[in-house]
Amino acid sequence: MLKLKQVHTHIGGLHIIHDVSFEIKRGEFVALLGSNGAGKTTLFRTIAGVLKPSSGSVEFNAASIHKIPVHKIVDQGLVLCPQGRQLFPDLSVYKNLMMGSYPLRKDKTRIQKNLDRVYDLFPVLKERSNQQAGTFSGGEQQMLAIARALMSEPQMLLLDEPSMGLAPLIVKQMADVISNINHEMDTTIFLSEQNANMALNITDRGYVLENGSCVLSGECEQLKNDEMVRKAYIGA
Repeated sequence: MLKLKQVHTHIGGLHIIHDVSFEIKRGEFVALLGSNGAGKTTLFRTIAGVLKPSSGSVEFNAASIHKIPVHKIVDQGLVLCPQGRQLFPDLSVYKNLMMGSYPLRKDKTRIQKNLDRVYDLFPVLKERSNQQAGTFSGGEQQMLAIARALMSEPQMLLLDEPSMGLAPLIVKQMADVISNINHEMDTTIFLSEQNANMALNITDRGYVLENGSCVLSGECEQLKNDEMVRKAYIGA
């Protein structure tokens, strides 16, 4: 479904992503682990087309996407839920969700179906659909960010640090919801996280990114028991 081949990404004069290659298959739930500054967000932005790789290729459903505009990547079914949520704080919950449905703007029936789906997933959004997004708590804003990303019916969702800044109880709730999206909605998920313990408890397998390079990969149980992962990311 998603295939990266020898991807390098520069920002200005800085070489951030170094020779990254991997593949994620349809239906998988995969983690990308790494500390702050490891390059996770840059890699996700490269996959989503916000940044263009300096060399290498990104393929989605066997089609090259690394040279096409972001909106065309979204149209193909690959959607990024960015770090920091990046909502429209002065707009209502409903209007933020409608922004996410823009690729389907000509199909009102599908938009309503997706709206009902995200309201079922996050009831608080329905209850407060006319409230400004900027007045929400951090956890509620993260729910809205994920819901907005789901409004275009993505085949694959890139979730960049969804647990950042959230209380442990909210992180647990968020993990349950993300698992539900993967298992019940048939959405492939690539999850970027510093919270390795949470990520490895809900995903199938993962990659570890250090200084812009993939240094380790494996099934989640294997990574949980890896001494380097335990010391660096789990604190054991």
